[in-house]
Amino acid sequence: MYSKNNRDEMLTEPVSVLYRPVGKAELEKIEKSNFRAFPPRLPEQPIFYVVMTLEYAVQIAKDWNTRDERSGFSGYVTRFRVRADYLGRYDIRIVGSSRIHREYWIPAEAIDEFNANIVGEIEVVEKFILEKNQPCT
Repeated sequence: MYSKNNRDEMLTEPVSVLYRPVGKAELEKIEKSNFRAFPPRLPEQPIFYVVMTLEYAVQIAKDWNTRDERSGFSGYVTRFRVRADYLGRYDIRIVGSSRIHREYWIPAEAIDEFNANIVGEIEVVEKFILEKNQPCT
């Protein structure tokens, strides 16, 4: 995939489409950046992970974030584009036994550089809210 500018003209810069499941607090910080950047990691978060498939991101947002008080019992799936040459610095990690569980691990101290390599805006493409005594929607 190649990035597009505001007029939808094709640019020559190759990008990769990635996803990140986030909770309510992280989404609010993304909104404060005008959907241009992810926030710095917390001290107990040495790795910033991004996943390669929508299916995997939905699984995390729906099954994990909605059960986590720190996530506000809500999960959001973000989609964004990152310069492919930048991602080439990192190995693809397969987590668990499924090929859909592919992700990049970015060191927390590299988050600013990662953000500088996002092309365009971060979009919210899925939302899951856990209501009391109700299944996640």
